[in-house]
Amino acid sequence: MIQIENVHKTFESQPVLRGLSCEVEKGEFLALIGMSGSGKSVLLKHIAGMIQPDEGRIVMDGNDMSHIRGRALEDLRKRFGVVFQHGALFDSLTVYDNIAFPLREKTKMPESEIREKVFQQLDAVSLKDAEEKYPAEISGGMAKRTALARALVTEPEIMFFDEPTTGLDPIIANSILKLFKSCHERFGFTGIIVSHDIPEVFEIVDRVAMLHEGVLIKVAAPGEFLDSEDALIRQFITGSTEGPIQAN
Repeated sequence: MIQIENVHKTFESQPVLRGLSCEVEKGEFLALIGMSGSGKSVLLKHIAGMIQPDEGRIVMDGNDMSHIRGRALEDLRKRFGVVFQHGALFDSLTVYDNIAFPLREKTKMPESEIREKVFQQLDAVSLKDAEEKYPAEISGGMAKRTALARALVTEPEIMFFDEPTTGLDPIIANSILKLFKSCHERFGFTGIIVSHDIPEVFEIVDRVAMLHEGVLIKVAAPGEFLDSEDALIRQFITGSTEGPIQAN
């Protein structure tokens, strides 16, 4: 579904991505992990077509993201769903209207059908009685659920999660990760999640890709990371201050 081929990106003479190559299979759920500033979110934005690489290419289901423009790019993006770091809900809209927003903006769907789809998603994320509340009236966990329902309401083939549990306490964050897993199993999307929730995120994904200083150092099943004897990987997973990674 997604091919990342020798991707390089530099910002203001600072290399951020340095020759990354990886593939994501259709229906796979992949976690991107690594230290802050390692290039995870930048890579995610490349894959979503928000940033163009200086060198290399991203191929999405056979489409070279660097060569498509206009309507073709817009049509491809309709196949994406995104859950942003802080939810990005509209404060002036209710939970119901936030979820309905992409359908009203991007389709000519009648309101009766929109209502049916919104309530399907409310049920899927356990928010059935919160549809009339505003973002200021719900908890952080409920806001993340709303953001997930809004992303899923267009039935995307590919889902991007950019540090979606930021700001949540560990118990709520873990429940949100488990919700992502159940939605992945239910809807079968291809998913990529950027996360610092180690090792909890390992329980919901098929494979893990670790970036360090703009380089992809390992792509493997979660169990291989947990069993790895590599000093850099062990230090990151355990959070130790001793090892090759220098805490700044």
